[in-house]
Amino acid sequence: MRNSFHSIHHRLFLLFLFCMSSILLIVSLLYYNRTTVQFHEKISDLSQKNVAQTADLFSLLYKGYDSLSKSLSNNFELIRLINEISTEPAIAYINEQTITNILGAIFYSRDDLVGIHVITDKGKIYNYGNYMNVVDPEYMKEDWYHQLQASSGKMVWLGVYEHSLIDQVEDSPVFAFGRQIYDLNEHKPIGIVLYETNPKPVLDALDNVKLGEHSQVYLMSQDGRFVSSAEDQEPDLTQLPSLQNSQNVVVEQTANRLLVASKLSFSGWWVLSITPNRDLNVELVEMKRYLFIVFSILVLVSTLIASIVSRTISLPLKKVIREMKQVEIGNFRGMVNVSSYQEINILVASFNRMVRRIEELIERVKLSSVSEKNAELHALQSQVNPHFLYNTLDMIYWMLDEEGNEQLGELVLSLSSMFRYSSHWEADVEVTLREELEQIGHYLNIISIRLEGRLRIEIHIDERWLEVRLPKMTVQPVIENAVKHGLESLDRQGILKVSILEEAGVLNIVVQDNGKGMDTETLNALVESLDRPTTKENGKMGIGLQNLHRRLQHMFGESYGLVIRSSPGEGTEVAIMLPIPQEGEHSREHSHS
Repeated sequence: MRNSFHSIHHRLFLLFLFCMSSILLIVSLLYYNRTTVQFHEKISDLSQKNVAQTADLFSLLYKGYDSLSKSLSNNFELIRLINEISTEPAIAYINEQTITNILGAIFYSRDDLVGIHVITDKGKIYNYGNYMNVVDPEYMKEDWYHQLQASSGKMVWLGVYEHSLIDQVEDSPVFAFGRQIYDLNEHKPIGIVLYETNPKPVLDALDNVKLGEHSQVYLMSQDGRFVSSAEDQEPDLTQLPSLQNSQNVVVEQTANRLLVASKLSFSGWWVLSITPNRDLNVELVEMKRYLFIVFSILVLVSTLIASIVSRTISLPLKKVIREMKQVEIGNFRGMVNVSSYQEINILVASFNRMVRRIEELIERVKLSSVSEKNAELHALQSQVNPHFLYNTLDMIYWMLDEEGNEQLGELVLSLSSMFRYSSHWEADVEVTLREELEQIGHYLNIISIRLEGRLRIEIHIDERWLEVRLPKMTVQPVIENAVKHGLESLDRQGILKVSILEEAGVLNIVVQDNGKGMDTETLNALVESLDRPTTKENGKMGIGLQNLHRRLQHMFGESYGLVIRSSPGEGTEVAIMLPIPQEGEHSREHSHS
């Protein structure tokens, strides 16, 4: 099935089908996008007209409410009675009844009023509306009270509320507005008047702007405060455009919503309409369904055409493939005879010439293979059996042990172990750190005897790292380099330290000596040689630092390898960077010295 899928017939079929389907898809998307843009433009124009009409309606409401509020704030009799202070209870009662009658006359002059509340600066409150007025004792702490006090005589629209702002008994929704009451003789404010009306005219005006079920309509003041809203929740101010320096009408359409704003003529207030795209795209859904049906039919037609075209090209090639299978089973004597398109005929001729050439090369390979086997046999016969060398060194060790020469016997045993460890060599072979340290121990044993006690060895490695796998002969070349170039020629006590440092997900095997060290020029040359290709000049290093660095990068990646630091007279430090195994063992605090 997999081979059939990768055949030229299927590939050509998929290619033609993909091309034709892509063209259909692109045309459909372009048509859909163009229709969507035109539809959104019509919706935008309709929304602008609705918002403009609503702005005119609010202008009428504003003028009516402004006239209503002025009828009370400009009532000289009311202002006189508020300022008049009488110690006579009868006169005070008459004044209070007169004020109430004035409020009642204004209250009954309109059908939409819910309540009128006059609050003097002396704390006196006059109400008209609900027969059982219960004034909120904390009204002076409310935001609406501070807005009216700071209004400087202008009418303030406070907005739509779920219940009365000051009357605790009135629980029906109200639209509140008010202004300060000024004593025109002394030119100072003497109180405020709060009007509460039926919010239906305001909400109906806002609902008229809605384009869909989920549309949101707001009335925003010039300082950015939402004084009226048909929604319970105010919009996210971060998603609204800046309207301060905008024209009278603002239209902004994004991938999620359509925003239309119109500035009211009587003030700096704005009417905002926010409609999500899901309400705008109702008609587009039907168009999507129609395009999907048409696209599916055209794809089926494209599939039929692609199948016919691909077969006319693939059938001649299938004949060529059947003849080539004979060559696969070793029949180099056959010839392919196919008469087809010019390009396929050229391919067949080239294939026939290639088969004849392969037949000739096979005969040559057979002859050269026999000669190579004979040479290999002679080379094997001349090799020294390494087991003979191990057995001979072991025999020398036992002879020295019988004679009581323990030091020389230990030297021979260490040398035998080193030969045995290094002779079993395969490409990219891995050993544990424990095995590598055992091999290092044999080498350091020989070096310690040779240096006659002038070398002190310190190995500090946590036991949890002993089973980490690393390339064979990783640590020993670094130690050999430290002994040969840093410690061997010292005229003082030499110290060789081997430790492990875990840092940022990397395991650093650190080999440090207190030898001669290197100057900056020599150190830079050594560091640069690590990444240079091996040549005849630097290739003599064998499995030295350069080859070790390249082996580590080959096995673990470019971020691993050797890092060398050195100072003249202070010694050299070489860090072997390895990746930490993913599955870590239980840590056990144990140190080998």
